[in-house]
Amino acid sequence: MTRTSQPASGAMLISEMKEFASFPKATQRYIRRALDVAYGRRDPLECWARDEGEGASIRAQARLYKQLDHLRLQVPDDSGLDMIEPFIGMLITISAFDLGQDRLPNFAAYRFLYERLIGAAARPWLPAAFCAAAALPHLHPDRRRILLQSISESAATAPGWSSREPVFWPEWVEKVDHQQAA
Repeated sequence: MTRTSQPASGAMLISEMKEFASFPKATQRYIRRALDVAYGRRDPLECWARDEGEGASIRAQARLYKQLDHLRLQVPDDSGLDMIEPFIGMLITISAFDLGQDRLPNFAAYRFLYERLIGAAARPWLPAAFCAAAALPHLHPDRRRILLQSISESAATAPGWSSREPVFWPEWVEKVDHQQAA
């Protein structure tokens, strides 16, 4: 999969970096973890599992994320109702898992992650999948309310979406020992 389909301007890269930096630390960590699981960038259990519960969560995430390759091929070209069922059902299922991890606090963080998991072509479908997954009963009612209130009217009713692929892909960076580096 090509991660960029056109040259990235520095302004867009910086804009995406600033958006990522605006997320809470737990959200940043979860997005990096999800991208590692989705793209096999490193061993996610070794890098991200702090305890057995988190290890189980990563294994479940890996099982669900196996569907991402298929999902990327299923993104509908238009809004024809006959084209959306195989795509939107799986998108809602994976989204429900990620929202259930309680690390994506709002639509902006969800959109940031899913633009990278599926690609720019999924943008028109993300508000619907987010709202459907956020309204499912596996989430506490207070959490459902917070998530659903986080999507702006403009995001939910956008007349069009950019086809530009994301350019910033956050990764884990090892801490540098300044004494050894000097």
